[in-house]
Amino acid sequence: MSAAQRPPVTPETEAPGIVRWDLAASAAARLTPPGPRMSARAMQAAVASLRRHAEASVDHVHRITGLEAARDLRDSTVLVVDRAGWSKANAQAFEVLMEPAVEALRRRRPEQFGAAATALGGTATAMEMAAVLGFLSAKVLGQYDPYAGLVSAVAAQRHPGGRLMLVAPNILTVERELNVEPEDFRLWVCLHEQTHRVQFAAAPWLREHMIEQINELADSLMGHAETLGARLTEAVRSLPGRGSAGEPKASLGVVGLLMGRREREVLSHLTAVMSLLEGHANFVMDGVDASVVPSVKTIRRRFERRSELQGSLDRFIRRLLGMDAKMRQYSDGQQFVSTVVEAVGLERFNRIWEAPEHLPTEAEIHAPERWIERVLGPA
Repeated sequence: MSAAQRPPVTPETEAPGIVRWDLAASAAARLTPPGPRMSARAMQAAVASLRRHAEASVDHVHRITGLEAARDLRDSTVLVVDRAGWSKANAQAFEVLMEPAVEALRRRRPEQFGAAATALGGTATAMEMAAVLGFLSAKVLGQYDPYAGLVSAVAAQRHPGGRLMLVAPNILTVERELNVEPEDFRLWVCLHEQTHRVQFAAAPWLREHMIEQINELADSLMGHAETLGARLTEAVRSLPGRGSAGEPKASLGVVGLLMGRREREVLSHLTAVMSLLEGHANFVMDGVDASVVPSVKTIRRRFERRSELQGSLDRFIRRLLGMDAKMRQYSDGQQFVSTVVEAVGLERFNRIWEAPEHLPTEAEIHAPERWIERVLGPA
């Protein structure tokens, strides 16, 4: 069933008993401080500034990427949200992505559905997810959510192609920590996030492709609920070190340690796609100079330095959640994009958005010449 055909999640269609996502979102909002204190007028001015820079950044994304999709982004929306709003949106996205696997498990294998419900426990797991959402909601600066239109009929009308969220408290917090020019930093952040919006507009098949892959992964994990306890124990024990034969499974977070062979194959593909998307967005951010963002060199230097100064607890949580792997996606993906563009030019690189078969594998991310040979052939 395609994303367009899939009915939105509603209380009537939801399969209860695995995770109470509504509880996870509300608990995350209670667990997380709201962010910097500002007067209503100052916050309104900051929100207006973010909206202005979000709009201005689209032209820069178009110029740097050469993607004509940047000229028409009417099927998606830009929202400036707080931390609670980000948690709610992501809880909804998780529910949309998990719902087909949950429903299929309940319909085809009711005994394993019961095992999954017992192993995960709707309320208990909701509180664990709340802790994850709460932590991330205080870190994320922005996010493009291509699945927003699948949440409900109302959402399908408001943003059928997705929604771009800018998390105002976090952007304001970081710009203060870095002591950088606020207007420059906001535009710099918007360049990255708007690139994701343009990517999905340039590859309208990409949302459905991602959903299919995530569904397969979720369905496979759900189908082995009876071994969940043993795998979770192995995952926790393995966190301080590495997997067998030197395989850095722990870099994927706990979830990576719960997977079998096929599950890791799907995850490898998703990792490659995310590396492409994140690296391409970083490529755009580095494509601007002082004529666009006057203090861009200072912002880059201080932002990179900030990531090096994380506390030990913060580093542990990031490793637990697999965020270290995500940070490598930024650098690996950017190196892939830069290498390919330098070798074949921007126009030929943009064939990557034409079809799922043109997406790089994880091996090709680390060896761009393989992707060039497979997809583009001889020059």
